Amino acid sequence: MSAPPGEYYTDERWQNWIERIDEEDIDPEDEDSARLLLNLQDDAAIAVAKIVTDYQDGELEEEETLEELAKVREIVLAEVEMDDEEKLMVVDGVQTSLVCVFYAAEEYVAGEVAEAPIADLIGAASDAEEGDDVDAALGYCAQAGTRIFADEEELSMDVVDDLEFGLVAEWVNGLDSLQTALSDPEVVEEDDDA
Repeated sequence: MSAPPGEYYTDERWQNWIERIDEEDIDPEDEDSARLLLNLQDDAAIAVAKIVTDYQDGELEEEETLEELAKVREIVLAEVEMDDEEKLMVVDGVQTSLVCVFYAAEEYVAGEVAEAPIADLIGAASDAEEGDDVDAALGYCAQAGTRIFADEEELSMDVVDDLEFGLVAEWVNGLDSLQTALSDPEVVEEDDDA
């Protein structure tokens, strides 16, 4: 059993990451900064992956699973307070990427696994975004995520490379973190000396 209910992710853990970002010089072009942001994103995705894995293993009932997901979502998607506008934008990007992970987890737990290939779903999401139908775009990305949860198919980086920068690209980025979390659910260590 990986974590007792209620302890998959804590507000304190999220705040530790936020404080690190607040204290450091963040430049998304810089490798260390990019890694810090990716670790923040992966850490939350790992919590989601563990909850769903415990559900798959029968350790959590559907209702408990949705409650645990809601707790993590509340922590991760809460408004972040920082004085630095650029850092706020960067954290907002991470939160945006994770929105899709939560929707995908909830759909999967509700028993909805898409049948269409991931590339087709991402393509449909991209088309929907171009047509300003953001809700449909998010829906298609979440469906792609259900296929990752169900271990039906892997998200290919070729799909990501073809995307224009925008919401779909950010959501697919979140799905990439989810895929990594499901294949290697090791907790991202927070550096104590940072």
